[in-house]
Amino acid sequence: MIIFGTKGYLYQLAILTVMCGSCGNPAAHTLKKRVTKFTLFFVPLFPFSTKYMTQCTFCGAETKITKEQAEQLQAHGTNGPGGQAYGQGQPHQQQPYQS
Repeated sequence: MIIFGTKGYLYQLAILTVMCGSCGNPAAHTLKKRVTKFTLFFVPLFPFSTKYMTQCTFCGAETKITKEQAEQLQAHGTNGPGGQAYGQGQPHQQQPYQS
């Protein structure tokens, strides 16, 4: 008996502030990567499908994009204003204590 199937993984790559194509609001969008892997006996072996998408945090609309577009958005988001790579903190100034 051979047990095989698929398992999906969802990675959040970045959070970007862009204009939403659905609602028209300049809102934060999450850049996501969905990888589907082939499994044999519940062990993921190799990916056979990779898809990229953005999701508007204002209206919830998802837009499928290409790998090149995702790389371009991620590079622009980490270097440009208003964007931040996921997992990286923004620098902040410490406020002096006032009593």
